[in-house]
Amino acid sequence: MLSEDTLYLSVRELGERIRGGKLSPVELTESFLARSEELGPKLNAYATITRDLALQQARAAEKEIASGKYRGPLHGVPYAAKDLVAVQGYPTTWGARPLAKQSFGYNATVIEKLNRAGAVLIGKAAMIELAGGLGYSAGDASLTGPCKNPWNTKYWTCGSSSGSGAIVASAMAPWAIGSDTRGSIICPSSWCGISGMRPTFGRVSRHGAMAIAWTMDKLGPMARTADDCGLVLSVLAGHDPLDFDSLPAGVSDFEYSASAGDAAKAIRIGRLTNVWNQQEAGLESAVDAALKVFEENGATVADVEMPVGPYEEAAELTILMESASAFQDLIASGRCAELIDPVGQINGYASQEFSVGDYLQVQRVRTFLQAQVDKLFDRFDVLATAGESSAAAPLSAPPEEDSAEPIERRAPDGVSSLCGLPAISVPCGLSKDKLPFGVQFIGRALDDRAVIAAARLFQTHTDWHKMRPPIS
Repeated sequence: MLSEDTLYLSVRELGERIRGGKLSPVELTESFLARSEELGPKLNAYATITRDLALQQARAAEKEIASGKYRGPLHGVPYAAKDLVAVQGYPTTWGARPLAKQSFGYNATVIEKLNRAGAVLIGKAAMIELAGGLGYSAGDASLTGPCKNPWNTKYWTCGSSSGSGAIVASAMAPWAIGSDTRGSIICPSSWCGISGMRPTFGRVSRHGAMAIAWTMDKLGPMARTADDCGLVLSVLAGHDPLDFDSLPAGVSDFEYSASAGDAAKAIRIGRLTNVWNQQEAGLESAVDAALKVFEENGATVADVEMPVGPYEEAAELTILMESASAFQDLIASGRCAELIDPVGQINGYASQEFSVGDYLQVQRVRTFLQAQVDKLFDRFDVLATAGESSAAAPLSAPPEEDSAEPIERRAPDGVSSLCGLPAISVPCGLSKDKLPFGVQFIGRALDDRAVIAAARLFQTHTDWHKMRPPIS
């Protein structure tokens, strides 16, 4: 088995070693499989490990590369896919008990793209049931059990891409596909101390992926570095006629190179001052220290407020109404009762009470909010704030109703997700309990390059992304 130092290499570094003949795709895959089979059950990180497929793909990649047929930077590099993405011949459970035996006779578009790129699928990552589409109240709302954080297994990885976060953080795979409707890539990336990116809405096809809210769902990469996210996004991006919300050809494509972040030294950053109800002690100073790094390296940083508006409410209502449609068969069948979380068991029925008029009114508000937020990017290339309002939360039973925390009505996830904006979270420090803090960068719609450039500039001058959790 390869050393842990090798398994913690970035996607780019692994790809370069494979291309140069210094690393065998088969040996690399066998090592990631062994680590996944050892650590995966301890963390509840996988829904399925695709051992036979992985070895078949690794052997094919090794043979092709040896013969001079090199497909690109992901050729021979393993990855994991969130279990809401269809993989032919394997279960796709959506993390939900009533769908434990569900499978599809085709691959999702992203899987087809990765197959053509010669990537190696290690397994299907665990997730919150229905990706939280009908609501949930705690981290144990998953067919595979609560996903445990590699930094401290008494803590959660966050949802809904819970397994993807744990897999990358613990080097069971160098990157993973996550999905994000309202923060489900950003939160686990922040809590697990990895780099995770939500692309512009419509840049990556969702064909073959479970739907929650058709006008908000996105798929994106979770990896070691922002550079890795850019590298993977360049493969995943592109128009797909099978996804009606796919951006047009030429607009959806994303070209990326190793020098793509060089221009970030002149970046204009807006520090968001009015988001989050409250932040954990030490987090604000960690974000401030991160932004100081930018100022020391040629960027400008200025305070800015998010325009006032019911962003979180509009995002929540959009998800509630669209998910009631997306899961209408499950709701009508009564099988919501088989879900683990009591919120998910009943939420769909309540959501069906919304009217068409309610939906249209929310979308009118949404259009206004999108225009208000877009104006900020006339002054700034990216907006910056904490990845989440705290480090990872303990794995525990859901709080009693009268002791629950107030709803986070100023979370930037609602704003940026509702408006279809790209965002990336990268690690920027540790809490007093030695759990990762994240800083996120939000960009204008279609300017995915700006958020990657900002994160790359930060990672060029810091080592937080090289941290490893205390797990072996």
